[in-house]
Amino acid sequence: MVTTKSNIDNTYFTTTIIILLIISCINFVFRSHPVVTALENQLYTHDLVIDRLQRANDSLIEQYQLFDYIVKPVNYMIDVIDAIMEVESSNNDSAYNADEDAVGCMQIRKCMVDDVNRILKRNNISYRYSYNDRWSRSKSIQMFDIYCKHYRLNTAEKMARCWNGGPKGMQNNITVSYWNKVINKLDI
Repeated sequence: MVTTKSNIDNTYFTTTIIILLIISCINFVFRSHPVVTALENQLYTHDLVIDRLQRANDSLIEQYQLFDYIVKPVNYMIDVIDAIMEVESSNNDSAYNADEDAVGCMQIRKCMVDDVNRILKRNNISYRYSYNDRWSRSKSIQMFDIYCKHYRLNTAEKMARCWNGGPKGMQNNITVSYWNKVINKLDI
């Protein structure tokens, strides 16, 4: 038998088609198998969990980076944020107080967003927060950071009492009970 290029090409083509058909059949059998489907669903669910954990990790990293400027003696300030979130909302990003229109994990009111945006404008920063940003943990922490830096709130007590009572919160005796709630949540 004489082998020609045409015969070799034909054989190669036929072999390729047969291999592709076999792979397709195997793929179809495995794809339609309930165990494979269940495993694919588990993978998808685990991907969602991993995504949520990654977002939580990113949020924690961002929280710690916000206070890199704080000096050693006051390095527990991240705990102040955690304590305030616990007092304000039990750490619930979806918390809403309709009476005050206070929103999110830090229970931010519209007047606080307005104040932070005024601070940004005064510092020639073009970024502005929206009222919807109060629902975001990371943006709430950013607003807290801007507020504390602007008003030079450099102790846990000043941060907590002024967060509760405004820039003159230290002069308002009503904020003392709020501070007591926060200090009970602090790990100091």
